[in-house]
Amino acid sequence: MQLNKAEQTALLQPLSNDARILYILGIKPTAEESSGATATLNYKSLLSILNAKEEKYTLGRQVNSLIKELLSVGLVNFQDEIELNHSFNGKTLILPLITMKADEYSRLHLNWHAMHIDWLPNKKLITDLAKLLGIIDYDYTTNELGDFIAYWLGRPVSQFSEYQWTQKFVFNLKKMRLAHGFKNVEKVGQQIVQTKAGIHADENAKNLVAKYNKTNTQ
Repeated sequence: MQLNKAEQTALLQPLSNDARILYILGIKPTAEESSGATATLNYKSLLSILNAKEEKYTLGRQVNSLIKELLSVGLVNFQDEIELNHSFNGKTLILPLITMKADEYSRLHLNWHAMHIDWLPNKKLITDLAKLLGIIDYDYTTNELGDFIAYWLGRPVSQFSEYQWTQKFVFNLKKMRLAHGFKNVEKVGQQIVQTKAGIHADENAKNLVAKYNKTNTQ
């Protein structure tokens, strides 16, 4: 089993060694190379890997904590929408980095920053992540982008890599596409899709964000 450059870069982010071990020995070996999907999580087998020499872990929530570390640096995603305070046992993960070219996204893990008003998601990454997560319509409107930027401008202490910002935006798109009451033109399966959507921030979106930011500072 080999780690590509993107995985190596992500694993060098602030993580506990146990989280790294869980990814390398417990999670990645079960993943399909073509889709990135893992076998369903099994607490018993994961605990046996983590407790190879001494019994440090006994509870499922301790495993969950390590998986959340891997989530935070973009090494894993959940295949389906889940509650992070619930059990992960029996859930399936997606390993987005193993299906991507090593040099293509590794640099995105190195560029950490707070949200800014001119931010745009990485075009290639948003397409790849959307396909991995089964999002049918991943074109987005300026309002969707503006709402996302405005939300995170109100949280200036939050800093993430460029990969993670795009990942968060894609998860937000998935939530919107599955939301009831989303104004739609067509429904495909469980997802609401639109026939037309903008892909660049325009002046209206920037004005909306500026207005929101000004309100928060008053």
